[in-house]
Amino acid sequence: MLSLLAYACAILAAFSSSSPEAKSIAAKLEARYRGAHTLAATFLERYSESGQVVRSEAGVAYFRRPGKMRWEYESPEKNLFLVDGKMAWFYVPADHTVTRAPAKQSTDWRTPLALLAGEMKLSRVCARVEPTTAEKPDTLGNTVLYCPLRGEENAPQHPAGAAPDPQEPRSDETVYLEIVPATGELARVLVREKGGVVVEFKFADWRFDPPLADSFFRFDVPPGVAIVNADSSAESRP
Repeated sequence: MLSLLAYACAILAAFSSSSPEAKSIAAKLEARYRGAHTLAATFLERYSESGQVVRSEAGVAYFRRPGKMRWEYESPEKNLFLVDGKMAWFYVPADHTVTRAPAKQSTDWRTPLALLAGEMKLSRVCARVEPTTAEKPDTLGNTVLYCPLRGEENAPQHPAGAAPDPQEPRSDETVYLEIVPATGELARVLVREKGGVVVEFKFADWRFDPPLADSFFRFDVPPGVAIVNADSSAESRP
């Protein structure tokens, strides 16, 4: 009980350090998605190294409470990333393989986005949230919030020529959330990792409470498909 109380106090203390502007926009984001039982949006995912886009993929993402999501990749090839509430599955039909890992142990960057299908509390992922000038919004008028991850301790990465925010803690992974301030909708998630690696998710055409059955978030292994258990961080981050 004492440890639980201490954890709750730590969350409150961390978020109390956020600016009023950031807390207001974060509250809009949480309120926008908290009331929906299911969600759907189109997405564009880009993976870059040293400023060069290495891979670009697109499709539709679906979310369902509690803690379930399904990412259907449609281009350049069909793949599936699914979290059923307990396990995370990454299915590559062309390879006839599916990689699985306990959702809590998966280090894939799509996994934290399951908060869209959960309590929708940024404090579960971010130590605090702050407006930042280290990353420009992709759409003029949007607000970018910096989200230092809980438990991270090393130096952050910044865009070339951009000065780091003085309040940003040291971290191997720097996370930014781009939000439409008028509606609270999530437009983009940007993750900068050390070594010049950038993972970006852009979202559009959000749908709230589309009819999605629970079975839609269950993965049934097709005949002839090999199951690979992800025992390491590298394997759980396809």
